[in-house]
Amino acid sequence: MNSKQSTVSSEVSLSGVGLHSGENVNLSIAPAAINHGIVFQRTDLDGQPLVPALVDYVVDTSRGTVLEKDGARVQTTEHLLSALGALQIDNVLVKLDGPEIPILDGSALLFVELIEKAGIEEQNALRNYFRITEAVQINNEDHSIELAALPLDDYRLTVMVDYQSKVISSQHAQLHNLTDYKEYIAPCRTFVFVHELENLHKAGLIKGGDLSNAVVIAENIESDERMSQLAELLGKEKISIGETGIVNDEPLKFKNEPARHKLLDLIGDLVLVGRPLKGHILAARPGHAANVDLAKAIKKAIAVSDKSAPTFDPNAEPVFDVNGIAKLLPHRYPFQLVDKVVSLDGTSVVGIKNITMNEPQFTGHFPDNPVMPGVLQVEAIAQTGGVLVLTSTGEPEAYWPYLVGIDKCRFFKNVLPGDTLVIKCTLLAPIRLGVAKMHGEAWVGDKMVCSVDMTARLVKK
Repeated sequence: MNSKQSTVSSEVSLSGVGLHSGENVNLSIAPAAINHGIVFQRTDLDGQPLVPALVDYVVDTSRGTVLEKDGARVQTTEHLLSALGALQIDNVLVKLDGPEIPILDGSALLFVELIEKAGIEEQNALRNYFRITEAVQINNEDHSIELAALPLDDYRLTVMVDYQSKVISSQHAQLHNLTDYKEYIAPCRTFVFVHELENLHKAGLIKGGDLSNAVVIAENIESDERMSQLAELLGKEKISIGETGIVNDEPLKFKNEPARHKLLDLIGDLVLVGRPLKGHILAARPGHAANVDLAKAIKKAIAVSDKSAPTFDPNAEPVFDVNGIAKLLPHRYPFQLVDKVVSLDGTSVVGIKNITMNEPQFTGHFPDNPVMPGVLQVEAIAQTGGVLVLTSTGEPEAYWPYLVGIDKCRFFKNVLPGDTLVIKCTLLAPIRLGVAKMHGEAWVGDKMVCSVDMTARLVKK
């Protein structure tokens, strides 16, 4: 899995028909800055409003995942989001001049090829993974639906579908490595049962649907009159239902293509969490509604985690070790107070400070009861924040970082030799005119020991 954020190298475009709206739509995927995220833009509406690809803006999941913000709506987002998620694209602006992402051939393959045509550009910021540490589960007993996100230091998906159909048996699909997505998952097309078509049509949907962008499955042999009605519905002069149970005996890409397509949808819907995930996603009979419910539950888990002590893997290679920090910051022993930086994503940073008895402040500061001075805790937090603001410039060697303001500083617990300070700094707003406002926290275990708001200024050397 990629460690750095990425965007596309150039803007690319395509055109196609929306599955439900039937409208022709021109779509472009354009590069975007670090931490921009995936954002849709309706260029056909006044003010060209933006709709972030976040679960907060999901308004409908009945026959696809629909987003809406301030009256601007984007339908059928899941296939494009699936391609972006599987290719680990973090930051793009998706411009479209209609209400719906083109359905194309009903799969995600053409979106993958479009992104590859644009090229993928690595950006100078870490991906802000959310690591599943405790099981997150969604259950719908009435429909035998069960989804779970389980701890795993990787991203893996396993899907089971069962429509109690004589045409589609109980099927499983899995993806253990995102590099396999293009070959084994992306080509798998959306599917619909014949008995669903008339209801969808009466509901004003599938205006752009035909046999070129969906696999149509028939459970029963239909009368000639019924076949004529279905042919008209699908825009064909004539259709047939053969032994396979699939209209016109359309060959499947894989025996378990429906299950693979449900996995494709699941990847796309989970992109709406807003952060790349590390975990094992298990899904029994998933659909867009359940997928979105799981995304919302994961986002709630993220909110709880953000209020908890930062976690880090002591075995993982740091972003900066003590020597790397020395190249960024002007401080030197005994005043370089950060031992390593373990996370850095453009808006937040996590640093580690190990407290040892042989540090010089303990010689005269409560020598019979050694306690780390509060001012040094704040300095360690400020140095951690300095790494964040300097790396945001793209040329950190060209600036001095100065702490110019401290506010709302509180100390909650003594810090003693033998403790490990885990320090997190988060930008409170984008850096403007060289001024950065941050909130910093220091933790020992699961106890916060210090919190402070800080203002730093970058000054050109």
